[in-house]
Amino acid sequence: MIIVNKKDVETTPSPAGDPMVARGPISMQRLIDANTSGGFGVLFVTFSPGARLHFHTHPAEQILYITDGEGIIATKEKEYTVKPGTVVFIPAGEVHWHGATKNSSFSHIALYKGESKVVKE
Repeated sequence: MIIVNKKDVETTPSPAGDPMVARGPISMQRLIDANTSGGFGVLFVTFSPGARLHFHTHPAEQILYITDGEGIIATKEKEYTVKPGTVVFIPAGEVHWHGATKNSSFSHIALYKGESKVVKE
């Protein structure tokens, strides 16, 4: 069993040149490391206004739970505006990005398995 309190986990900014980040700054807290759990990882991610990730995929499903602000979850075909309380299920292999709207910061909890892979935009 792994029990973690968010307040006890260090917040780390995305490093300069992070290949996942299209625009920043973005910070995260690794609440549960997938290597430690042997499967699922849990991240708390915060995007500054206008910050976003590049298009990417995951080898397994990903679930996002929106906790603060206003964000965008996008596929190559469509963008969805999301607010606190929204849950997003992203199928394995679906090309997508997520980030903050230009006027709001944005935070979500991400549950995932496996490492992300950046896709050319």
